[in-house]
Amino acid sequence: MLISLLKQRLDQRASEATRRQLRVSMGPCTPHVHVSAQHQSWQPEDPGTALLAFCSNDYLGLANHPELIEAWAQGAKRYGVGSGASHLISGHSAAHAELEAELTRWQAAHIPHARALFFSTGYMANMALLGALGLAEATLFCDKLNHASLIDGASLAAAKVQRYPHANLERLAFLLEHCDSSLKFIVTDAVFSMDGSVANVPELLRLATAHDAWLILDDAHGFGVLGPQGQGSLAHWGVCSERLIYMGTLGKAAGVAGAFVVAQEVVINWLINTARSYIYTTASPPAQAHTLLHSLRLIQGDQGHDRRQHLQFLIRRLRNAAVEFRAGWRWAESGTPIQPLMIGNNVQALSLSTLLEQAGLWVPAIRPPTVPVGTARLRVTLSASHTVAQVEQLLAALSAAATSEHL
Repeated sequence: MLISLLKQRLDQRASEATRRQLRVSMGPCTPHVHVSAQHQSWQPEDPGTALLAFCSNDYLGLANHPELIEAWAQGAKRYGVGSGASHLISGHSAAHAELEAELTRWQAAHIPHARALFFSTGYMANMALLGALGLAEATLFCDKLNHASLIDGASLAAAKVQRYPHANLERLAFLLEHCDSSLKFIVTDAVFSMDGSVANVPELLRLATAHDAWLILDDAHGFGVLGPQGQGSLAHWGVCSERLIYMGTLGKAAGVAGAFVVAQEVVINWLINTARSYIYTTASPPAQAHTLLHSLRLIQGDQGHDRRQHLQFLIRRLRNAAVEFRAGWRWAESGTPIQPLMIGNNVQALSLSTLLEQAGLWVPAIRPPTVPVGTARLRVTLSASHTVAQVEQLLAALSAAATSEHL
């Protein structure tokens, strides 16, 4: 019964052009990659196909940085390769503590009485936040385009959940005004991962203050990219409030892995004592935290500045050339490294991705349920490791594919 049912459901997804297949990448995360056709047919001796990738979240190009590779090796020599236990047992190392102190310093100007807490992943951090703070006395006000981790965290919370249309602050204000819960949390991405749009953080914070609410901000795609020295969306907007609860990830612009939450110390202490995705998991390797300290120094230093400048230049170059390649296609409005080409139809999005791959480029199609039905797209992501010539190559391939009879 189970196998036949699952096969039937998978076949249905295939007919709707929403079934996924794993690919195997043979080397480090760089613009030039070798990728298998699909995981099921991969063999260790398979060299894969050489492709120019526009699909990673390695926005600053740090994932294969030689200094970070060396830092990981040094961290492993000092701490070993595993933490051995959860943070609350014996897995919280000096490297984790030092990283948390540095992250606290980064956000201290924006959240008074701040303290940072390190998590293994951004998904776990968001599950922790909403699970621990979404008490029965609370209502969570969630943007409809929030990341899946925020959606799942809200679904597990004891709190009431109200969703407002994407970036519709008038509707949010109405919902806040008519809420009688003693605790209120506005929950939103700072940079929306599939659209590249940026939340109006000052206005969201104004609403939170006016309605005695808290603002939970997921800055997974802003940290390292936005703000002076790459400190993220809070620095980008220049905001400061005790009502802020900030989550950032370290596997995107920071180039490594992990995540963190910064909030008032009492909030962090509550998470340490009640957040199940923090308490009941083995701590990530101390060598990882050691490497992240070096990543933060790169991000806030001259290299980070130069990489953000180059990244902004690439974004402008793409935007300036972003003509309508084909009727019905359009570039989303985004000033971030996330540059979605909106297609609409699942089959056409997959076909376009295939044509680009045949031309030597890797730009996966994004389809429901990751995005709403009827909004399938190619999610182009730019990295500081890309060159202007590579962006020109992408634009030329899109222009050629737009005239193909296979679409």
